Amino acid sequence: MGSLSIWHWALVILVIVLLFGRGKISDLMGDVAKGIKSFKKGMAEDEPATASADAKSIEQQAAAKVEAEKTKS
Repeated sequence: MGSLSIWHWALVILVIVLLFGRGKISDLMGDVAKGIKSFKKGMAEDEPATASADAKSIEQQAAAKVEAEKTKS
């Protein structure tokens, strides 16, 4: 009773195509693909900036430790 047969899914797909049309569905899928590409591009551009900021932070911490050791002596 809880599962749908292949005929139910075929009917649902047919109704969706009739309501929205093939053109609108393909346009929507194209927009989704563009959004995914933009997201991946944004993530790729963000990673190097974060990595360089972490590297600078580590270098600053190391320099601060060296200076602290010099002042103790």
